[in-house]
Amino acid sequence: QVQLVESGGGLVQAGGSLRLSCAASGRTFSGLRMGWFRQAPGKEREFVAAILRSGDSTYYHDSVKGRFTISRDNAKSTVYLQMNSLKPEDTAVYYCATALRPGVVTTRAGYDYWGQGTQVTVSS
Repeated sequence: QVQLVESGGGLVQAGGSLRLSCAASGRTFSGLRMGWFRQAPGKEREFVAAILRSGDSTYYHDSVKGRFTISRDNAKSTVYLQMNSLKPEDTAVYYCATALRPGVVTTRAGYDYWGQGTQVTVSS
C-alpha cells in the first residue's frame, strides 16, 4: 500500500504561480514513478505530468509544457508540481498518483494509488 497526501493548492490570479506537494509513505519512494493529474468540474480526470524513479525522465501534457515543472526529492519522499503562468483553464482538483507495477505513465490506467486531491482555482 502507498499513501499519498497533496498540499499547496489555493486561489491565485491568472499569471500567478503555485507549487503543489505530494508526500508519499508506505513504500520506498525512490522506487516509485509519480504522476500528477487534474479534474475540472464536469470533465474527465486528465494527465498533467509524470516523473520516473530516477527523476531524469519527465512527461507533460501539451497544455502545460513550458509552464509546469514536475520534480522529486527522494530524501523527503515528496514530488512537486511547480505551476507558473497559471490560466483560468488550469482550475481543477489536482491529484498525485503512483503505481507499483509497470504502466503507461500518461494514462489513468497506469496508476493504482491516488491522493485525496487539492483544489487549484485560477481567477481571471
